Amino acid sequence: MMKAGGFPYVVPMLLLSVAFFATPLAVLVGFSFTGPDGATMANYGRFFGDAFNFRVLVNTARLGLETVLATTLLGVPIALLYWHSGKTARQVIIFLTLIPMLTSNVVRTFAWIVILGRQGPISEALLGLGLIGRPMTLMFTELGLVMAMCQIDLPLIILPLVAILSRTPVQYTEAAQVSGAGPWRIFVTVLVPLMLPSLLAGWILVFASTSSSFVTQVVIGGARNVYVPQLIYREVGTLFDWPLASAIAVVLLLSTGCLLVTMTMISRHRRLVGHG
Repeated sequence: MMKAGGFPYVVPMLLLSVAFFATPLAVLVGFSFTGPDGATMANYGRFFGDAFNFRVLVNTARLGLETVLATTLLGVPIALLYWHSGKTARQVIIFLTLIPMLTSNVVRTFAWIVILGRQGPISEALLGLGLIGRPMTLMFTELGLVMAMCQIDLPLIILPLVAILSRTPVQYTEAAQVSGAGPWRIFVTVLVPLMLPSLLAGWILVFASTSSSFVTQVVIGGARNVYVPQLIYREVGTLFDWPLASAIAVVLLLSTGCLLVTMTMISRHRRLVGHG
């Protein structure tokens, strides 16, 4: 419990949180209930009354989950490689992980236009292997968007895993080996429970980043793949319907929050089962 003498040091943080998080969020929620005749739920009714909007919400959640899965499949092996490497190799892995974060998200997004285009390295490699007969593009496809978001958000899942594995003694796996456990059993019964809290943190960061990444969704996904941030931009920048845009933003926050709570509950359940 915090001592009474330490409270003054927390006051600036509380004031900043209220001023720059709680207050804007309260204004957003209040605006979502605004109508010509005062407070109303009509904005939410307009959103959920359109089947297209619900489909966009589902597509946004699916995009976030696909990116979470892709970053997990790539991030876990990289984190394990870090854990088993020496000092120099660890420094290289951290350096390569942090370099993309030092580049603007906009710059990285536009770089993917070249990579995913008809004359990009992916198309040229598939042509060289004889897997396709003519140049192809992954631009304006969900697959191309997941690939771009995976590269952009990969550090968000690698860094939490590296943080917890760097504090994990190698003796844990050695003890399991002495007990006769194979590599896969060690991974499932020893490493996964240890990594689960960090995985959860990474999933939350990746999902939140992907589902709200307006620039990448527009540039890579194109006009055919519409997600919630694009709906909000349309209502604000084109139709100037701020109350409906606020309602859509609140729906995005609530739906994202529900998924994250579900992830947390699953994580706690698995840990309870593991210790049972």
